[in-house]
Amino acid sequence: MPNEIKFNSSLECRLFVKAPSTPVENPLIVLALHGYGQSASVMLRLTDTMFHGRAVIAALQAPNQHYVSLTTPESPVVHNWGTRENWAASVRLHHDMVLQSLAYLETQFHAGPGRILLLGFSQPVGLNYRFAGTHPNQVGGIVGLCGGVPKDWEGDAYQNFSTPILHISRDADEFFPNAVVEGFPARLRHHASDVEFHLLPGAHRFPSKAAHVVNPWLERVFGYR
Repeated sequence: MPNEIKFNSSLECRLFVKAPSTPVENPLIVLALHGYGQSASVMLRLTDTMFHGRAVIAALQAPNQHYVSLTTPESPVVHNWGTRENWAASVRLHHDMVLQSLAYLETQFHAGPGRILLLGFSQPVGLNYRFAGTHPNQVGGIVGLCGGVPKDWEGDAYQNFSTPILHISRDADEFFPNAVVEGFPARLRHHASDVEFHLLPGAHRFPSKAAHVVNPWLERVFGYR
C-alpha cells in the first residue's frame, strides 16, 4: 500500500462585493454562499434582488471547480464546497474562507459582527451552521435556504450560541423530504437559542419570493427595513 502524504498549499479565493448605488449609513452586510454547481456571480445577483439593492452583498465563491458536463465542449465551469471525500478538510477550508471574508468586510465597511448576515443556499447551509457552532458571535444573524442540518449537530463538537437563525425549506424539495426538514427546528435549537423556521411551497430553488418571511426577521434582528 502506498503512503498517503498530506500537506497544505495556498489557495486563491474570490469574493465578489457589490455596495448600494446610493450610499447607506451603517449598511447591512450580507456574506452570501452559493449552492453546489453554482457560482458567486449568480448568488450575488439573486441575493441583491432579495435585498432590493439596499445592502452590501459579498458573494464568496466555493473553492472547488467542476464542469457542468464532461461530454459537452466548452461546458460552463461551476463550483462546490466539497464532497464526502476528505469532508473534514472541506469544513476547515470553509471556516477559514468565511473568517477571512468577515475580517475584510469588517475592515472595508467599518462594521462589527452585529451588522453582518451570513446567508447560504443549499450545500453551504450546514457548513454555515458548523461555522456558527465553532466560531460563535462572528455574525449578527444566519439565514439558511433549502439546506440541511449537520448530521453530528447534536454532538459536543459545537458550542451553544445566541445568533438568530432563519431557516427556510421548501415543501417539494427533491433533496430534503418534508419528514426530514420538519425536524430541523428542534435539531437546530440543540445549540442555537433563537431559531425561526418556515416551510414554503416549491422545489429546491432559491426562494426569491420569500420577502414576507425574510423582511420581518431582518427588521427584528437587524432593524433593517
